[in-house]
Parts: sequence; C-alpha cells; structure tokens
Amino acid sequence: MWGAVGKAEPAPDARVRRERSVAIASTTSEPLPSVRVAQDSMTLLFFPSPIQKKTLTFDESRIRVLDVGERSVIVQPVANLAEGERQELGVFFADGRAPTRAAFMLVTDPAEVDARIEVLRPEPPNTDCQPTAEAPTPKPEDFVLLGYVDANGVTTSIRKGKMDAAQGFNLERIVAFRGTGWILADVSFVNGAKHPAWTPREAIFVGRAGMHLRARLVAMAPGPILPGEDGRVLAVVEVPETKADLVFTLEVRGDGDRRLTIPDVRFPKPAVEDSQ
Repeated sequence: MWGAVGKAEPAPDARVRRERSVAIASTTSEPLPSVRVAQDSMTLLFFPSPIQKKTLTFDESRIRVLDVGERSVIVQPVANLAEGERQELGVFFADGRAPTRAAFMLVTDPAEVDARIEVLRPEPPNTDCQPTAEAPTPKPEDFVLLGYVDANGVTTSIRKGKMDAAQGFNLERIVAFRGTGWILADVSFVNGAKHPAWTPREAIFVGRAGMHLRARLVAMAPGPILPGEDGRVLAVVEVPETKADLVFTLEVRGDGDRRLTIPDVRFPKPAVEDSQ
C-alpha cells in the first residue's frame, strides 16, 4: 500500500490580510466606506493629517481601540462582527478643514481583513483657507461622552466690546467658555460702514509669553460680512489642563490683512470640585 503526504491546507477561517487606501465621505449624504476587521487581527488606520483624539467615537462593547496616535488609530473587534453587523467608528480632524470628520463602517469579512488603511481626505472645491461654515449638529450627550464637559461643568466670562477704529470693527460682545481641555470664544461684532466687506479666515490665540495657538474658526454665516453688517464667529482650541486662569489676545484674521484684535480675553479657572 502506497502512502501519500498531503499538502498543508490553510485553516478554514484564515483571512487574507490586505493593505489599501480608503477615501472618506466628503458630505454627510455619502455612504461611509467599509473597513474589514477581525477578532484575530489588528487594523491600522493612518490619517493624512492630525486627528482630535478626544472625539473618537465607537461602541466599546464591540470594538477595542488598542492605540490612538496623532495621525493613527489601531482597532480590533471584541469578537468577529456578525453577518450584516456594521459598527461605526469616527473621529474629527484637528485642523477643522472640510471634511471635518472621518467615519467608517467596520465589518467582518470571511475571506479578507484590512491590516492597514491609508485614509484619503478629499480636497474641498476651494482650497483657500476658509472658516467652517457650519458645525456638525451636536447632541447634549456628546459633550459628556467625548469628555468636553466633566463634573466641574463649564466656566464663562462675558465682556462688552469697544470700537477698534484702526481696523474698522465694533466689538459688541465676547463670551469666553472654558471646559475640560478646551477654550472657546464667541465673538459678536460689526463691520464698519465705511470699510469694505470682510471674510474672517483664521483665528489665533496669543498668550502673554508669546505662545501662539491656531484655533478652529466657525463662522455663523458663510461668505463676506458687508459694510455695516453684524458678524459672529466662534474660535475654539484644545489646551492643557491647568487650575489657573488663562488670558489670551484673540486675533481673527481675514481679507486685506484686516484683523479683529481682542486683548485680555480671560478664561476663568475650572470650578472647584465638590469634595463630598
């Protein structure tokens, strides 16, 4: 009787590991791209620009995040996702440029798994530096779940404005908000009637020691602010946690080298924790 040595066969559930590029959706109406994950494999997502780590959202009961870097996320499902099951994972970019968020649908494929995903971010039609026309609609629970608000809540300070004759702006009011690891300035102003239309394009917080923090700028209405018209912008940036007051000069820069400069914007120290 002749014997034969059979060739080793791959395990039935072995998956081919792939490396590929995936373009994120450029609008909220587009379907989210799929990323294939498996319980026995790690999947690396590498982003083209820095991400906001605190904005990473996923279902912790189904997905493990093993590591989050400045431009990367490593994920692995707790167990292989069932047929038809789709788990969303999303994160915001740090620069505030559109598209502001990268989101994916995680699925399990019986034949393949993505070992590395090179995330592609579509360029907006107009590549000029533009403020965000509108922020994504938040839900109240987002602020707590993402860590922007903790048990100490949010502190604020309010200041009435004054005329900036040199630049032709009338600052009506500024409200300074401070939460967990972030500050936000809500600025209301008027573009002088004798000055040209002006589009705010970027915001910078300048510290007393000369430190510059580039902020995300959100314009409440898109397009230029015409002479004599009201304007409102929000400038927000992440900051290290500290128990001291923070004081900055806020510069909102725009067309024609004109800038709205607001000195001594105070962000009060966090509320005192309840000792009980």
